[in-house]
Amino acid sequence: MRSFLRHIPTKYRGVRLWAVFFLLAYGCGNPNAGKIPNETPTSGTINISVDESFKPVIDSQIKVFESSYPDVRIIPHYKAEVECLRDLINDSTRMVIVTRGLSTQERKFYSDSLHYIPVYDLLAYDAIAVVVNNKVKDSIFTISDIRAMLNGSAKKDWQVVMDGVSATSTVRYAIDSILLGGSLGPKVMAAKSSQEVVSYVADHENAIGFVGVSWVGDQDDPAMTSFLNNVRIASVQCVSCLGETYLKPYQANIALKRYPFVRGLYYILKENFRGVGNNFVNFMEYERGQLIFQRAYLWPARMSFEIRDTQISN
Repeated sequence: MRSFLRHIPTKYRGVRLWAVFFLLAYGCGNPNAGKIPNETPTSGTINISVDESFKPVIDSQIKVFESSYPDVRIIPHYKAEVECLRDLINDSTRMVIVTRGLSTQERKFYSDSLHYIPVYDLLAYDAIAVVVNNKVKDSIFTISDIRAMLNGSAKKDWQVVMDGVSATSTVRYAIDSILLGGSLGPKVMAAKSSQEVVSYVADHENAIGFVGVSWVGDQDDPAMTSFLNNVRIASVQCVSCLGETYLKPYQANIALKRYPFVRGLYYILKENFRGVGNNFVNFMEYERGQLIFQRAYLWPARMSFEIRDTQISN
């Protein structure tokens, strides 16, 4: 530094020294500083972490997005929600897709550490589907039935299967929103993925599984229907409906929130420049991305769709 300053006239040293420290501070405080020159919204590679519950629909989003921008590559890492949020701290991950936004404490943390707050917003509405083996006669449940299965007090010997016993968004929803802060029962079994949940239920008559609706909603997907032949989606009590009504997680029931287990799908983006991440968010928020969510049987949150009552006659 001293040899550098010797070549600067004395009257300019204060200005130049301030500029040097500004550049050093900017480079250290901005995790994207070194990446900006090599990336544009339509070219570059980014890593994103995604809640495993949404793998089918996010795979579809990435496939269409990359076909539109051949110089872009998005590398998804599917894992439990808490691991996705932990990845957001790392420089290598600029976006996560999970079932919630940032808390007040998390906003403060990123503001203090990054000197800016990652942006986040709602993309679509999802639902947790309850799946049972095809041989089971009873596939209509009240909220109390579901709660008893989860806490282990059900009269029938159900084997509850979830995509993990901790850290996943499905487990968090079950504890926070169904058990109202209670504990999961001793017979709750952990599968490694949502697909394994469905496969286990298909092979065991007394099993009942909880998965995101995008894993079981698309009846036109050959890969999905191949392992759905031996399970069916249960109907769950509508607590906001008149009379005793039981509903499946169809899109209209998700949109009107008549199905009881509805949750949001959010992006959180840590990219304070115009890069691939911002472009991918724009894609998912506008028409093509919203239509992909609709095609995956989620309910788009950023685009208006009309719900009409219809009458089908034979």
